[in-house]
Amino acid sequence: MMNSWYGFLFILITYLVFLAMRHVYDRFRMPLFNPVATTTLLIIIGLLLTDISYDTYMLGGWWIQELLGPAVVALAYPLYHQRGKILRYRVPLIAGLFSGIVVGMVTGFIYVKVANLPSMYSSSFLPKSVTSPIAMEIADLTGGIPSLAAALVILSGIFGALFGPSLMRLLGITHYLGVGVGLGCAAHGIGTAKAMEYGEEEAAFSSISMTLSAILYALILPVAIHYLL
Repeated sequence: MMNSWYGFLFILITYLVFLAMRHVYDRFRMPLFNPVATTTLLIIIGLLLTDISYDTYMLGGWWIQELLGPAVVALAYPLYHQRGKILRYRVPLIAGLFSGIVVGMVTGFIYVKVANLPSMYSSSFLPKSVTSPIAMEIADLTGGIPSLAAALVILSGIFGALFGPSLMRLLGITHYLGVGVGLGCAAHGIGTAKAMEYGEEEAAFSSISMTLSAILYALILPVAIHYLL
């Protein structure tokens, strides 16, 4: 019974902190005030100051994590609504997906080789560009640490949402296809949430990029890890 109350309490705290940080972001519209990043930081500081363990927090955090699946499924709506444009741009969409996946995998393998990471940590790091549930499964299958893989996915998503828009402006990427594919491939769920701020078209392309890249990563990455690490 006590665990249920702890779970409810941590869900409520997380939700209220996120609402507050989203209000701050809506007011100032600065990338550094991204609500996912600021909420994560405040929750970490709060747990450290109160000496509450991660396992205790996850009594409620687990339920929030479980909502990720339905949230991803709900992205089917903008996909369906924008199906005509998806079919029209299928060639550049596939090209963008392919290049994003190749770059993500190659740079990941180069990093773990240069850093000389142990196999366990390499297997946790390499799924960083996939949405959390799939990254955790890949890490588990390849001998990595699922919780570490999830943390790295969230970290890469936050960095993508923080710096992706500025980088795309610097490179002159303004078309909704480029914005959506870039955020979806590089920053998965958090990037797709950022793409929604641009518009439904960007959100649709980001959603399909996140979904298809996750499927391809799930098929290719375990085999690549087995033979290349």
